[in-house]
Amino acid sequence: MQATQWRSKGERIQVGEFKHFVYDSNNGKPPLLILHGYPTCVYDYHKALIHLEPHFRVVMHDHLGFGFSDKPMNYSYSLLEQTDQALMLWRQLGIQHATLLAHDYGTSIATELLARQLRLGLPGLDLAAVVLCNGSMHIEMAQLRPIQKMLLNSWLGPWVAKLSRRRTLANNLRKTYHQAELVSEEEIDALWTMMTAHNGREVLAQTTQYIRQRKTYWHRWIGALRGTSLPIKLLWAQNDPVAVIAMARTLAAEIPHNELLELADLGHFPMLEDPARWSAAVLQLLA
Repeated sequence: MQATQWRSKGERIQVGEFKHFVYDSNNGKPPLLILHGYPTCVYDYHKALIHLEPHFRVVMHDHLGFGFSDKPMNYSYSLLEQTDQALMLWRQLGIQHATLLAHDYGTSIATELLARQLRLGLPGLDLAAVVLCNGSMHIEMAQLRPIQKMLLNSWLGPWVAKLSRRRTLANNLRKTYHQAELVSEEEIDALWTMMTAHNGREVLAQTTQYIRQRKTYWHRWIGALRGTSLPIKLLWAQNDPVAVIAMARTLAAEIPHNELLELADLGHFPMLEDPARWSAAVLQLLA
């Protein structure tokens, strides 16, 4: 699906002072809230919707700095503020009871939600279960890509971001798939269009700093996973070169009320690489 086609399926919604690109199937089914990963956007799920929407009202938004959402220059890109934005959006949409699914970057927002619920509750939002998919919550175990390490550097990062090209995205995306040949040119074009929309390259180094925040808030977020009473579902592609399978098994050993489902022969973006099998696994975990 091309970027313009995907753009037409959602809308930009004002949330506080910023606009988010939001996809909402609004079909009367129980809500499934999806938090997407880095450095992509909710387009990651465009092939999974046909499998998920018979069961759920799928609601997902591009985080600030990603996809078709606003990408302000003078902004912290704190995961705490991204959590605030998500909660405000869901409140505007009238969502009170939901299941949460998070991938990669989105898992840090999910764990911040768990931390808040554990301490003060989440007024107005009742979560039935949380699905965590291939996210480097145990950041000390993550195998960061060279491009991520360069973007993290305070001096080098902005230059790397400005010099990045479509082929940079293509090369790095292929390296995260288990079967690189499954990365389509149309999807690369679409993701690059969305990544660079609204001067996206100007904030790419800033959004990458979330990796540092995973270290700063490690005790808060891993503590929330260890202390939560919610059912936690771990859905993990075994051949992820970044959020390695050992991370999922570590989480399964320390989180109460969890269930781990591993998917063989899939990489970091299983919802793009094999949307039917990934979606079937989501439905199995939530059955």
